[in-house]
Amino acid sequence: MIDAIRQNDLDKLKDILINEPSLVSKEALFEAARLGNPEIIKYLVEYSRISLNEYDDEHRNVLHYGAESGEIEAFKYLVERCGMDPLAGDADLVTPWDMVHGQRVEIEKYLEERYGHKYEDFYHNPVRTGFYPDPSIVRVGSDYYMVNSSFIFFPCIPISHSRDLIHWEIIGHAITNPDWAHLDELEGGRGYWAPDISYYEGRFYITATYRLNDVPPTYRRQIVVSSERPEGPYTEPVFIDEDGIDPSIFNDDDGRRYMLLNRGARIFELDKSGTRKISDAQLLYYGDYKRAPEGPHLYKKDGYYYLLEAEGGTGLGHRVTVARSKELHGIYEPCPYNPIMRQEDEGAAIQRCGHGDLVETEDGRWFMVYLCGRQIGYGYSILGRETALDPVTWTADGWPVVNGLNGPSAMQVKPFPDMEETSGKEIVSGPEQILSPCGLYMEYMTSRPFRAGDVYCDPDKSCFRIRGSKAPLNSVDSRNIVLRRQTSFAFSYSVTMDLPDMTEGQSAGITGYYDENTFFEFGVTKKNGSLFVYSNEHIGDEDRFLLSKDALAGDTGSIKLYMDTDGLKRRLSYNINEGDSRLEHTTLENVFYLCDEGLSRGKRFTGALVGMYVYEGDNELTVTFSNDRYNVI
Repeated sequence: MIDAIRQNDLDKLKDILINEPSLVSKEALFEAARLGNPEIIKYLVEYSRISLNEYDDEHRNVLHYGAESGEIEAFKYLVERCGMDPLAGDADLVTPWDMVHGQRVEIEKYLEERYGHKYEDFYHNPVRTGFYPDPSIVRVGSDYYMVNSSFIFFPCIPISHSRDLIHWEIIGHAITNPDWAHLDELEGGRGYWAPDISYYEGRFYITATYRLNDVPPTYRRQIVVSSERPEGPYTEPVFIDEDGIDPSIFNDDDGRRYMLLNRGARIFELDKSGTRKISDAQLLYYGDYKRAPEGPHLYKKDGYYYLLEAEGGTGLGHRVTVARSKELHGIYEPCPYNPIMRQEDEGAAIQRCGHGDLVETEDGRWFMVYLCGRQIGYGYSILGRETALDPVTWTADGWPVVNGLNGPSAMQVKPFPDMEETSGKEIVSGPEQILSPCGLYMEYMTSRPFRAGDVYCDPDKSCFRIRGSKAPLNSVDSRNIVLRRQTSFAFSYSVTMDLPDMTEGQSAGITGYYDENTFFEFGVTKKNGSLFVYSNEHIGDEDRFLLSKDALAGDTGSIKLYMDTDGLKRRLSYNINEGDSRLEHTTLENVFYLCDEGLSRGKRFTGALVGMYVYEGDNELTVTFSNDRYNVI
């Protein structure tokens, strides 16, 4: 059959299928589309048993193959008569339009006419890649502000700003004072969960769940901070002792203020300051799906209170549902279109979509930010939970639906396509970056708070000076691990490290880090009186330690460490004194343990990070790192 397709022999193909109709296959359809023969494609679609909801191993469908052919009539037939979507992404979120862009002029012109937009007018999800879970958003004027969970990382709760809803930049944090963080004894995955940002009478309010270790009687408390400026500084956290997670603040038209919490959506009134509970909690509505209802948000529109909830847990069953009532404490009816956001395609790149928050633009359009996750390998979410964006429309009967109920989009028209892009792929420390009040660059964080003098960023010299921790990386007591988010599946990371005098057992270098239970180290350690390059994978209770065969030369002044990443593989190499040639240390073939799914221990829903560490043990050790580079490949 495929030979007949390759020979463009329609009569032979018909003869085969008339006599053996069961021989038809998706491979035959894909080959016909790849070769771009419209008549053969039409025959297979209209007269064979083929289905068009078939995918190859890269989750590409027939239109991806049609794009590869460049044949305009075949492409138009698949789009117009078969309803194939040119904006649907494969396993790498590559769409048919991505494939023809700049390559197939005729098809691209057709797509521009069909959509009324040029390719440059589109964005790709997620809009915040890497460890940016549980988004909440607010608009003030023409500016948008978003917060995300930070768990045990410091400074706490990043605040990002955007003018176009696509390009975001961290401008501050809700907690930058180490004495206010209260993270010192918390295990990985605890800390600050699911923040919410709102604006009320000239002040920004951020609330979040403070999740403690599982030691009774208190497991969860709620915090509230506020500031006149979106970037802060924010007030010292005030604690509200009501059990639950995912708080949000709702300000009603009459000036009264409320906090919502799970399970389902419970509500209680706050005082004018938004920091004191003045009524008992009451359940508004449990949820539509009836499993793990959380993340409640309230909105008032056209006489209705709309209640948005996340349901189904944060795995593949995650979703967003909505209900409404004419009265705040009235009976909420579920939306007939629920779930208004869910990924139905289990093979698609973007999964676990939920925990949404709505925002209205100045010109009256609506959008929703929501969390999602992308998996590689055998279901590993190494980037953690990310933030995506899709448009919201309101039905004639007054219900919000996201992306036409088509689930998460891979490629979507920008909310403000005329705005100039300002983002870049390379993230470099240096004077062009703004320092947080805690002393770190905005894109960086530490595992739990560091103390004054322990970490110093010098923008003039583009370097970090890090004092070593008394405890190793596998301890909750470990400090001063300076980290940044892994934002892509393929990247290179490099840092130059000055080599100080070390004592036996001390170490310093770079790390791929998830939490104290799972990480790897790559750096230099002192053993038997000499300095060696080493690596160590720490996976639960197991350590995989590898020491270089030869010690470093005594006149070595600095070492440049490299981490080259492709999926779950990490190639570790180095050179000495900025020498030309790299020396290979090892390749870690599968760092699955840096993923949510990598170990069944504790709370695991953050994301992989990379960064620098120093372990001093019983003797003091401070190390200077410079020229750290993170480049997306």
